[in-house]
Amino acid sequence: MKLLTALAAAMFLCSNLSGQEQGFDLTTQRSENQDIYSVPGNVLNHGGLLINPTPHTLRVAEKGQLDISKGLHLKDIKKRFSEDFSFITLTKKGVKLTIDYGSKAAAKHGVKNISGAYAMNIDDKGISIIGYDEKGAFYGIQTLRQIVESPISAEKKLPYLTINDYPDLSYRGVVEGFYGTPWSHQVRMSLIDLYGKFKMNYYLYGPKDDHYHSCPNWRLPYPEKEAKNIKELVEACNRNRVDFVWAIHPGQDIKWNNEDYTNLVNKFNMMYDLGVRSFAIFFDDIDGEGTNPRKQTELLNRLNEDFVKVKEGVAPLIVCPTDYSKLWANPTPQGSLSIYGNTLDPSINVFWTGDVVCSDLTKETMDWVNSRIKRPALYWWNFPVTDYVRHIIMQGPVYGLETSLTSNDLCGLISNPMEHGEASKLALYGVADYSWNMADYNPIDNWERGLAELTPEAKEAYRTFAIHSCDTETGYRRAESWETKTFSIHNYTEADFNALRKEFEKIEQTPAELQSKCANKALLNELQPWLVEFGKLGTRGKRALEVLKTYQTADDATFWAAYVNNLMSEEDRKAFNAHKSGTMKLQPFYENTMNDLAYEFLKKLTGEMPSVYKGIGSFNNLGTTLSKLMLDNDSTTFYTSGTSQNNQSWIGVDLGCVRTVSEVSILQGRNSINDVDYFDHTVLEYSEEGKVWKALTDSLKNQYVIAWKETPVKARYVRLKKLPSAKTNWAAIRSFEVNPIRLESLPFQVEAKDREKALFAFDKHPDTSYANSGTLSFTLPEKATECTLLMKPDASKSPVQLRQLAADGKVLSTTTIDTPFVKVNFVKGATKVEVEGKVEIFEIILN
Repeated sequence: MKLLTALAAAMFLCSNLSGQEQGFDLTTQRSENQDIYSVPGNVLNHGGLLINPTPHTLRVAEKGQLDISKGLHLKDIKKRFSEDFSFITLTKKGVKLTIDYGSKAAAKHGVKNISGAYAMNIDDKGISIIGYDEKGAFYGIQTLRQIVESPISAEKKLPYLTINDYPDLSYRGVVEGFYGTPWSHQVRMSLIDLYGKFKMNYYLYGPKDDHYHSCPNWRLPYPEKEAKNIKELVEACNRNRVDFVWAIHPGQDIKWNNEDYTNLVNKFNMMYDLGVRSFAIFFDDIDGEGTNPRKQTELLNRLNEDFVKVKEGVAPLIVCPTDYSKLWANPTPQGSLSIYGNTLDPSINVFWTGDVVCSDLTKETMDWVNSRIKRPALYWWNFPVTDYVRHIIMQGPVYGLETSLTSNDLCGLISNPMEHGEASKLALYGVADYSWNMADYNPIDNWERGLAELTPEAKEAYRTFAIHSCDTETGYRRAESWETKTFSIHNYTEADFNALRKEFEKIEQTPAELQSKCANKALLNELQPWLVEFGKLGTRGKRALEVLKTYQTADDATFWAAYVNNLMSEEDRKAFNAHKSGTMKLQPFYENTMNDLAYEFLKKLTGEMPSVYKGIGSFNNLGTTLSKLMLDNDSTTFYTSGTSQNNQSWIGVDLGCVRTVSEVSILQGRNSINDVDYFDHTVLEYSEEGKVWKALTDSLKNQYVIAWKETPVKARYVRLKKLPSAKTNWAAIRSFEVNPIRLESLPFQVEAKDREKALFAFDKHPDTSYANSGTLSFTLPEKATECTLLMKPDASKSPVQLRQLAADGKVLSTTTIDTPFVKVNFVKGATKVEVEGKVEIFEIILN
């Protein structure tokens, strides 16, 4: 699935687009859900017996234990499993373990008549495992392995129990289908072991950056090294009873002729010779002739007859259609999905991502697609994939999957993980559980068990990081930090304060704790850049609380010094933006606390309401720190909505109080030339109370730049409202300025290296600043007697001089500034002030 150009992160990877992406416009895909639902479920007491996936039927006897301290005596009826017991000693002196499979044995023991089903019994006579087929018996062994590894069996004494178990879905597994850095061979091998352990049975190999998977090289054989690796992957899958599915992506340049059909069959034969027995064809993310659904089904049906049904042991084909999401699929009988339903061989399975590219699995979306393709679809779930938000690493619970579904609704669930394979294991633990036993799936309980399974020696530290690293901030959003209560500086209790401080301290210590305790070094390596920034977030969050107390108890100079010492530098922000966590509560708490304290402080010093505005609108993520990107006086950064616009969409600002509005300046889009993310039909409006809105402009069409400057009005809210149009792209705003400060509007003159940026020192906005590196000068307004400077001195501590000059240029006074907060009284006869030196100036307040 293409996520990069479908979502906001596309700009970061433009130089790495592979062949199938070139020329393909996916802007209409930008409609990811912004609703954030809480994680369902509850933590259960498993009595020390931990099995994943959750068995359908498990009965533990009240009394009785089987002592296996001397090992197991294996009676392998079909002689297929002697290599599958690395977790226990096999010896003739051990307890009897009988393993068998087959329809007759299964029927005798009440095992369900489906692939993967098994029954297990542990009692005083030993252990028996009966599978419907070989996979079922193997899954029974994996259950035994988890019983042996459970706390209840710590003394090598297994509880007497019976299990009758089976998978709900035929297809349960993973597709390596993300954009970005493919997994290493070692990571793939490690993941295959995970699939086997937790009863997932499909691994679809389709890395977008595998050049022999896609155009133009899909026709060519793999080089020797790559072929050898694939053969090893197939062998590892066979050991784990996982079907290795090799996928090909030929649609961007395929020619609907015999030559390319022969090329396709030849490539399949090459892969067959490497041991591949399952195949998929992807027609996703393409344009041109390759999207023709009738040609696609003709090829698939022909291949099904000529190859799948002829070659020994080949599994049914899998196809990803071009219309793999409801968002842009043609719903009519003439649409490609209906053509699939009417013409595609019923044995071929069809992928589906749901209502949008990243979406929840619901009965409604399955009914919609199934009624058209005339078979239960195979659900391609774009979670925990992050190729559209590569600054995020998803570690939250697996949820958003309807638990009332059955195999009549979908034939399987395949997860598309992150490029971080080890860090994807936590989510895959949940995918395995859900797809095996949907009705009993418990997201929170599964997540807690997964943390303990993957990092038993460092569970609490891993949990601290994971619970605060769940949110994408845009697109397919997930609940995050749900146990943490944040607050505003005006409304909290001491208990709230202490609890949040304790959490930030725990966050601060988490990276070191994980480094010292976590045994999975590959996981640590993937998490490392996020852990570094996570620790910093803990520190600045804790310090924000300290700054809040300082504001309440200390003098102005002490507060301002504490405040500026806890501000993020440009380098800090760049590092955090590259590896984010805590985006839903923690970083917003830091941002809001620091902003509100500065606001209150400036109001206290000036007696006026500061010019601090907040983003508001119809898009949910305007409540996050993303909205600051349109208010940061930097036209190279931008707020992006993270979901599609509609005819009720609007973006605006809250001015904090009713003000006289005389000018509004807005820059739409990520650029003002050819970007598609903007309101192409819009109107600028204002309101005093947020209920009755009045127009400032006529309707505006195809305007990136919105500029209004007419008769002033009284307003607290100003907004840009979308008017009816066909556009459904995201919306982006680079700049939203109300009453921007102008040189000509100041009652005094300013001279500086960059006069426009120097205005930030006089804009009554504590979140803006001017980085002075030479001399900033300003004339004194009439009756001005003093000034207060709010600054952050340069780290080099080079001296900063403040000089007061007479009208003839004579220096009347010189003050050396070596603190962030300075109050200066003007000497008699002074008409001009100069500030010389390297210093960041937040505000110069003239009284």
